[in-house]
Amino acid sequence: MNSYSALRTVLTLCLTCLLASCYYVQATRGQIEVLSKREPIDEILESPDTQAELRRRLSLVQEARQFSIDELSLPDNRSYRAYSDLERDFVVWNVFAAPEFSLDAREWCYPIVGCVSYRGYFSEEAAKREAEKLRQKGFDVAVGGVPAYSTLGNFNDPVLNTMMRWDDVKLVSTLFHELAHQVLYIKDDTAFNESFATAVEEIGIERWLAARGKPGDMDGYRAGKALHRRLVGLVNAAKDDLADYYARNIDADTMRELKSARLELLASDVRAELRAAGRGENHWLTIELNNARLLPMALYDRKVPAFLALYADCESDLGCLYEEAAQISKLDRQERDARLVELAARQRGSGDG
Repeated sequence: MNSYSALRTVLTLCLTCLLASCYYVQATRGQIEVLSKREPIDEILESPDTQAELRRRLSLVQEARQFSIDELSLPDNRSYRAYSDLERDFVVWNVFAAPEFSLDAREWCYPIVGCVSYRGYFSEEAAKREAEKLRQKGFDVAVGGVPAYSTLGNFNDPVLNTMMRWDDVKLVSTLFHELAHQVLYIKDDTAFNESFATAVEEIGIERWLAARGKPGDMDGYRAGKALHRRLVGLVNAAKDDLADYYARNIDADTMRELKSARLELLASDVRAELRAAGRGENHWLTIELNNARLLPMALYDRKVPAFLALYADCESDLGCLYEEAAQISKLDRQERDARLVELAARQRGSGDG
């Protein structure tokens, strides 16, 4: 990173810190670390010291990045043209929180991105401290490590070593997901933003695998998505039951018993699905379940069927999808949600959702 870029980064993030709170001090330091460790991928590939597997993965990134421009109409900019080795397993740790008897996510609001349903920390210990504070206030909490995130095009995001733990398909699909955030992102609607990016990711990886003639990878990807949809269904069914419990006029101890039993049933159902799919049972939906732990899946997947229906309406034209999604994003919240519900119902009715 040249001196001008570094100065601009520091000034931008420090201004954000002044506008908000000292929480942004750690965000500033963390973002500067990510950006300062960038090395151009071209230079890494040219270096004789680069390990063979890293060379292969970064070459794959370059291919996928060009594909994202040529075939998916995703932004042609400097994002994901460099690599940062942070020497840790995750780039940030997200904290999710919800009241003990509610599925409404605790939200945090920021000057640039608006309000979101999680709070990110570049330190696992800092995330755990925040989670403990929320727990002391009576919230259900969950902390999860995140291997990748997007600055929405405000900075030239690098590929991270934390992303290299994934297989090739997951690595490429994540690039498509994060770049989709640069196409469309609206304030104060995490579910809209993440579902849009997930839809673009799914469309993009199917096109990528088809173009590369990898039917085996395609079958594996589709099997993974089918399992994921089944798990989403289990979560949604549990959430419906929990919402019913929480709406009842019953004492707290009885409510806790109902909640605990339903979450134990969800964990059991998830384990059964994983066994049937030949997967290991070590899954985040089977460990210390609470309201907060159910939030991420809903945020990333709830409105995906609506965007897939929009894609079908556009006759598989991604440019059209982006334009139509942008038009929906301009509606007020109530109208926007109603339109997406209508689209999702049509997608489910077609048997494709």
